Amino acid sequence: MPGTGKAVTRRSQARSGEGAAFVLSRGVVVLFAAACGAAVANVYFSQPLLVTMGHDLAMSPALVGSVVTLTQIGYGLGLFFLVPLGDVADRRRLIAVQLLLLVVALAVVAAAHTAAILLAGMAAVGLLAVVTQTLVAFAASLATPAERGRVVGLVTSGVVIGILLARTASGLLADLAGWRSVYLASAALTALLALVLCRVLPRHSGTEQTALRYGQLLRSTITLFARERLLRLRALLGLLIFSAFSTLWSSIALPLSEAPYFLSHGAIGALGLIGVAGALAATMAGRLNDRGLSGRTTGIGLALLAASWLPLAFTRSSLWALFVGVILLDLAVQAVHVTNQTLIYALHPDAGSRLIGGYMVFYSTGSATGAIAATFLYTLAGWGAVCALGAAFSCLGLALWAFAQHNTRDAAAVCGGRQRPDRRPTDPNETA
Repeated sequence: MPGTGKAVTRRSQARSGEGAAFVLSRGVVVLFAAACGAAVANVYFSQPLLVTMGHDLAMSPALVGSVVTLTQIGYGLGLFFLVPLGDVADRRRLIAVQLLLLVVALAVVAAAHTAAILLAGMAAVGLLAVVTQTLVAFAASLATPAERGRVVGLVTSGVVIGILLARTASGLLADLAGWRSVYLASAALTALLALVLCRVLPRHSGTEQTALRYGQLLRSTITLFARERLLRLRALLGLLIFSAFSTLWSSIALPLSEAPYFLSHGAIGALGLIGVAGALAATMAGRLNDRGLSGRTTGIGLALLAASWLPLAFTRSSLWALFVGVILLDLAVQAVHVTNQTLIYALHPDAGSRLIGGYMVFYSTGSATGAIAATFLYTLAGWGAVCALGAAFSCLGLALWAFAQHNTRDAAAVCGGRQRPDRRPTDPNETA
């Protein structure tokens, strides 16, 4: 690996044998997907509950918006400081510890009686919910190269379903037993998953493991970004698509809770169910990547993302327009996201946790940017301005991809179509 050659060591023969003996069955992949969905759901539970949380704890509208932002900031910090540990530590133990600490953070949120405690608890929840990315990297390391796209797609579909069910479940539970019950139920489920995963997952995978110290580990993540153009491009695309994603989902509860709809928490949360197409897109995108169609998948996904804001602009006059827009947006975002993860992991499988963690820092930055900008714009100029913002993020992503595709073709023509010797042949537009 660039910059870390002296520190990279292979596992002992015994450990390699242990990793090779483990069979990544469909049932285990489903368990990975379920655990990812349950962990990431904690980041999104609050979105349909913001108004109720604000009333309960006497928080101003601006302070209520910071609930989402602080959760995303915590998530971003965890991506950089915690996820890379998966390249040097026993991933099974790391996952179990993070899940148990997440249980504590969820209990703090459920018991919070001041805004300060709530915000601190939400930041901790975001920090520890990055166990999702440790799980994704672990699943990718256990898969063979020929099936890695499919495995990443299936696991990511669990993430999508977790995000969708988060809004639905939190809305329904809040209507039945109050917003605190959401976090108590999640704490119980997270504790159960920690026990199951500790028993089922192998101690080691078959990939190389580094012997870096913690400081070197973090610096090597930055080195990877400096040396890998594909990683930088895919990270920027991740930032833009999740800025658009968060622009919608962090603010959609505001117009739906007002005239002419006045929808309940449960009804607003159920809206996420119509975005189940995103889970299907994640699976399909993984299979397309295994066939070398990553460039085409990216272009189509970004075009659909930009188009989704046209029906979304008519949300106040038509729920059907909102439904169409949500389906298009979720499908597009997840197709591009799975493509990004599959491509960047293949760069250096021995640095899978650092690659995915570093990429997801941009995801978290985009989510936080979209959340704070959307809530501010809604207060300032209404829903039309929010849709314009989301469309701007989406079109910028499409323009970036088109520019990168053009440059890639020019470079291929100059170099005679030569490919990097350390990578398997892929779609000519792979880097775009």
